[in-house]
Amino acid sequence: MLRKHSDSVPAESGTASIEMIATLPFLLLAVMVAAQLGLVGQALWSAGIAARAGARTALVGGSAPKAARRALPPSMRQGSVVREKEGVAVRVAVPRLLPLLPRIRVGAHTDLGAGG
Repeated sequence: MLRKHSDSVPAESGTASIEMIATLPFLLLAVMVAAQLGLVGQALWSAGIAARAGARTALVGGSAPKAARRALPPSMRQGSVVREKEGVAVRVAVPRLLPLLPRIRVGAHTDLGAGG
């Protein structure tokens, strides 16, 4: 049985599609921001692990910069900066999802003391 549209009730066909299309850019932006923040966290975590690896190696007489770079993921090794002064400091560039984003560098520092 067919329904008749009343003249007093406007037709709302297609409204949900228009609303979805209007909110889609904001949803994509939120996903991109969340993913970029995840990459910042991963870069900071990796720098911390590399600094600790360099400090452990320095304590046993090895090359801290070599060990720190080896502890970094391959994608972060190029352009990383490792300094061995009053501990080991590692700075890496955060991978960018979009090339238009500014280059961000994060770092971590670990001292060589026993820290008890």
